[in-house]
Amino acid sequence: MIVKPRVAAAVVVAVFGVGFALGGLLQPSVVSAQSGRRVYAVRTYTAPEGKLKDLDARFRDHTLKLFTKAGMTNIGYFHPQDAPNSQNTLIYVLAHKNRDEAKKSWAAFSADPEWVKVRTESEVNGRLTTQVVSVFMDPADFSPMK
Repeated sequence: MIVKPRVAAAVVVAVFGVGFALGGLLQPSVVSAQSGRRVYAVRTYTAPEGKLKDLDARFRDHTLKLFTKAGMTNIGYFHPQDAPNSQNTLIYVLAHKNRDEAKKSWAAFSADPEWVKVRTESEVNGRLTTQVVSVFMDPADFSPMK
């Protein structure tokens, strides 16, 4: 798959933002409580023109709690500061116990009748994403967050 430069830039922004947020805002007890062989996923969603607010609303009102219900840990949600990505891009980071648990969580989320209903209702006037890019990551051995 070819990754467009703006998508690659968005992933870099997300990784930097997460590192900054977690390094600067979380208390050490929270970071150490998250130790272990966790795996992180950076996901970048591109919305059709005019649909970013609808995508945000779906996440704000439904998706975050459904992710938690499915066993995922919400780390952070971000919008790029600069146009054009600021107009159509949502970047977020999830944590999973490991890659197998990530797969199980995504399966549970995708099959959840509440999610199916929310997705269907939110897309009555068209899809809310045109592209989704997902990158699984392991913390580097020197990362403050493991």
